[in-house]
Amino acid sequence: MATIKSSVSKRELIITRLINAPVKLVWEAWTNPEHIKYWWGPNGFRSTIFKMDVKPGGVWEFIMHGPDGKDYKNKSIYKEVVKYKKLSTDHLAPNFRFTVNFTDQGKKTLISIRMLFESAAQKDKIVKEFGAEGGLKQNVDKLEM
Repeated sequence: MATIKSSVSKRELIITRLINAPVKLVWEAWTNPEHIKYWWGPNGFRSTIFKMDVKPGGVWEFIMHGPDGKDYKNKSIYKEVVKYKKLSTDHLAPNFRFTVNFTDQGKKTLISIRMLFESAAQKDKIVKEFGAEGGLKQNVDKLEM
């Protein structure tokens, strides 16, 4: 089960989850466009990946197709890539830092995700308008499937 919390700084969302798969497999699911398109996004969403260049300075561009028929364009720039350990991106419009840490636990992987927003007001707006808190939890739940 995923654990999600808003941090003391009020500018971030943090979620942790123990995934029942080894770190190499979880990393592959997270960094290969042929895999991530099947699980990325909250329940009812599907994703079309246009570009996924997993290296510092690389671009990840995709559209999340919502169950409401709306398309949500996304673009991120990879800031830090440490194979099997860490991915960090700057998401653009709205701007926030998205970081996921992978901790090898033998046949399982502990993932920790941190979304750091420019302000508490921005975080609150994204949580309210886009359901970021529930959506993030659903997203991680889908990774497990």
